[in-house]
Amino acid sequence: MDEITAAMEVMSAAFPPEFGEAWSLAQLTGMMQLPGSILVIGYTDAGPVGFGLLRSIAGEAELLLLAVHPDHRGRNHGRRLLDRCMTEAEGSGAEALFLEVRSGNPAIRLYGKAGFHQYNVRPNYYSGSNGDRFDALSLKVILGQH
Repeated sequence: MDEITAAMEVMSAAFPPEFGEAWSLAQLTGMMQLPGSILVIGYTDAGPVGFGLLRSIAGEAELLLLAVHPDHRGRNHGRRLLDRCMTEAEGSGAEALFLEVRSGNPAIRLYGKAGFHQYNVRPNYYSGSNGDRFDALSLKVILGQH
């Protein structure tokens, strides 16, 4: 199984449809064609359990997606994937890693434990399928300090 197929397998299960956060195959394939795009896949003997997608350019990196299959959550896969993404970003020359996350997303705790700090809020940035609005929290970590 190639990396994009593995990521799509996880993505289809990991992102709740009511928030519209999952990417299409065309979006993921298009991103991977851009310079500085890095896809990190976590595997067990059962197959892919999670992935991280980041893009690194001009001394900064952005974590675009991080997902763990629901059947494999609570087993530290998310932290290991995040650590690998941070290592990849640092190895690409980035000094900081940025991300945006929907308010209320349980992954916020994971990011905090990894050293990310909130530096901005975009009010009502995300919309749920039922019309509810959610803030986007902008987080960053200085690499080499985690």
